[in-house]
Amino acid sequence: MTTPASILHDPAPRGIRLALALEAGLVLPGPNLSVYRPRAGEDFSPLLSALPREAVQMVQSFKPDHEALAQAGWSVAANSAPAAAALICLPRAKAEAFALIAEAVAQGARLVVVDGQKSDGVESVLKALRARVTVSEAISKAHGKLFWFAPTGLDFSDWAAAPRTLRDPALGTFETLPGVFSADGIDPGSALLAASLPPKLPARMADLGAGWGYLSAAILGREGVETLHLVEAEAQALDLARRNLDDPRAEFHWADACSFALPASLGGVVMNPPFHTGRSAQPALGLAFIAAAARMLGTRGTLWMVANRHLPYEGALAQYFQRHDVLTETNVFRVWQASGPRSTKPRR
Repeated sequence: MTTPASILHDPAPRGIRLALALEAGLVLPGPNLSVYRPRAGEDFSPLLSALPREAVQMVQSFKPDHEALAQAGWSVAANSAPAAAALICLPRAKAEAFALIAEAVAQGARLVVVDGQKSDGVESVLKALRARVTVSEAISKAHGKLFWFAPTGLDFSDWAAAPRTLRDPALGTFETLPGVFSADGIDPGSALLAASLPPKLPARMADLGAGWGYLSAAILGREGVETLHLVEAEAQALDLARRNLDDPRAEFHWADACSFALPASLGGVVMNPPFHTGRSAQPALGLAFIAAAARMLGTRGTLWMVANRHLPYEGALAQYFQRHDVLTETNVFRVWQASGPRSTKPRR
């Protein structure tokens, strides 16, 4: 799923805890440091008191954060590389948090620093680490904790990301990984949208926020499709989609769907837009997806979209499309079809 780069995270807590840890005696072994899952807008400047900027590698596979960090002057990569030390910025998913720690250890980190908010489950990660390794005293500040440990000689391979296979009776099998959207099961909203698509679709299609490819498989299974653009901001999810879809009509784009553009207009767009950053609901995400879909579609193009019933999307559909209808709904989800995108170009 894609998140607009303009929605940034609170920069204060991590920077405060990093500064306090360095003052309290945290020593980062050289020559380099990998920062796993850093977020746009966060303050990593305290690291520069311990290491030069060129020694710090941000590891972020989420495109909006990746680009924002690069614009802030950091070296950024989508995949990790060997480093003497690692800083783990805890994600919400516990399995993903464990996998990041295991990855840092596998890449040879002699010191692993873990930082996260209580809402990200930092307490449970600290408890799990203390059960297998000596951990420093935790720096507690701003509703979060930071702590570190030396993994030398220890095996964390049991925490490594384990692929999971999901099966759909109509669409086949899919591989997922911890941390990607709907990793543990097929999203019911996406399943409802897939079942609601017409038997025949336009030749040029896009799946915005394509994830690991479930809706794309449904699109490619319809008649008429000649090209499908999968647009996904999370590189790990897009890699899964490449493995899950063996179809020459599929074209893969690591990009923020809200700013993505193609040289030619599309006949149809399918999407299950995100509406969360962290634990906070952000309906603006879905609104940005609707605007993006309207820009990509030709004058006779059609959007098929699923969303939670309570989200305020009807006004945006009326703003950007000449017609919008509810195809089906449940007590949780609503599937929309919108056609005839309105011109959003400013008048001269």
